[in-house]
Amino acid sequence: MAQAFVFPGQGSQLVGMGKELATAFRSAREVFDEVDDALDQSLSKLIFDGPDDQLMLTQNTQPALMAVSMAVARVLKYEGGIDVGEHGAFVAGHSLGEYSALAAVGVFSLTDAARLLKVRGEAMQEAVPVGKGAMAAIFGLSPNDAIAIAKEAANGDVCDFANDNAPSQIVVSGSKAAVERAIELARNLGAKRTVILPVSAPFHCALMSPAADIMGSALAGVSMRDPSVPVVANISAQSVVDAVTARRLLVEQVTGRVRWRESIVYMKEAGVTTFTELGAGKVLSGLIRRIDSELITTSVATPWEVEAYLKAKF
Repeated sequence: MAQAFVFPGQGSQLVGMGKELATAFRSAREVFDEVDDALDQSLSKLIFDGPDDQLMLTQNTQPALMAVSMAVARVLKYEGGIDVGEHGAFVAGHSLGEYSALAAVGVFSLTDAARLLKVRGEAMQEAVPVGKGAMAAIFGLSPNDAIAIAKEAANGDVCDFANDNAPSQIVVSGSKAAVERAIELARNLGAKRTVILPVSAPFHCALMSPAADIMGSALAGVSMRDPSVPVVANISAQSVVDAVTARRLLVEQVTGRVRWRESIVYMKEAGVTTFTELGAGKVLSGLIRRIDSELITTSVATPWEVEAYLKAKF
């Protein structure tokens, strides 16, 4: 019964995440200390105590979510002998979660992951002035609908199909006016619901090209090793087994589509039956169940969830 470990992305953050874990386990606390040192910032205090508006800034959110995921992974390794880099058939992460996945299987260090995500968050925020871009989730339509809607809504602006999250859950991203047109088109096509997402920049669209250039330079300056287990990349929904490809796809991911639904299908077809979500929230577990109700999902973030997971394994 093959297992994959998955790592959440933006939208799963919450003030207080990881705090109980850090209190209960020294190994978790050490992860937060390492990230604080890497960024020369007391990010852990912001994660544990807020304020919420500062945590929600994408340059803080991105390394914060990675820190929580890596703290869980570190606890499983040192308290339960479960090493993500040895015990998973695959790993995958949603958007910024791909950095967590790569760090968990040894592609780059925790310090480098934190610094890269800080740069990524700042570059994404600076690429588009606040209020000029938008993202919208559309429920009840297909990926083909999303492609057609984005193309028609662009109308000289930018509107891209940004996330294929689950059956009938798609996301478009781009300039604010174009995304508003996409919402209207989606409603006319019979979308069950449309939601403007509470994000500070339009991720995974062509407007992020300046951020992709910055990340290309940042990643070029980081030492990367081949993953100890295959990583299923957002941009390709295929396995990555070498550092050169991982580096290239991380750059493409900034502007490219998150192919989450296809990634889960790929892993299931390769024999994965169980997905363990490491980190804040349970968003990915919910998406995976929507993709295929036969798949088994577990979320691990708190001391109690760690205990239950380890008991189940042993």
